[in-house]
Amino acid sequence: MACWLIADEDATRRKFAAARRAGVGTVTGGGPFEIAVAQGRLQDYLDLCSDIGADRIECGAGFTDMKRDPREMVAMAESRGLEVQFELGKKHGGTFDSDMVSELIAQGAEWLDAGAKQIVIEGRENAADVGLFNHDGSVNREHADRFAEAFGLHRVSFEAPTKSSQFALLNHFGNEVELCNVRLEELLRVEIYRRGLHSDAFRIDKLRPKRPS
Repeated sequence: MACWLIADEDATRRKFAAARRAGVGTVTGGGPFEIAVAQGRLQDYLDLCSDIGADRIECGAGFTDMKRDPREMVAMAESRGLEVQFELGKKHGGTFDSDMVSELIAQGAEWLDAGAKQIVIEGRENAADVGLFNHDGSVNREHADRFAEAFGLHRVSFEAPTKSSQFALLNHFGNEVELCNVRLEELLRVEIYRRGLHSDAFRIDKLRPKRPS
């Protein structure tokens, strides 16, 4: 998100440096990118991300309209030593329908062809009435499968900010699925479930640990 932009700069730099020493990749959220593009300050924003020590930026058009070419955007980032990931979906556009999924898959493919490293599927902070999530928070598995088949699980990350969304995606895809927008205090719970060390996960074949031979 934008927390790193408003926090104490020395603290922010220490956190980025600590992550790099530990081999943990860092990504700046898509919101600041969209605002920088809309305000005509993209060059300054990319310079800042590079200077602060980020490894990757997230690009997107979740609440703005971006007309710039993906190859141009990726080249601008890479010239500063930054990787790119692209987020698909509008933050205020409601749940995806089938036609929208087709359009988003084409858009994602364009960004991957331009050099983006990963595609992120919008889920916001509530995982309800947005993206793959219906009004009641349930996951449209058919649409999720279409993204996974189009991009491969290793190149797509699903925003899953709630317990129900995290467990639903793990139940459906198994332990190889990548989740994001997971709160720091919930990381261990998600990993316990991913590794089949949770009572509900243990009942699912694709999550249950393999029995020793």
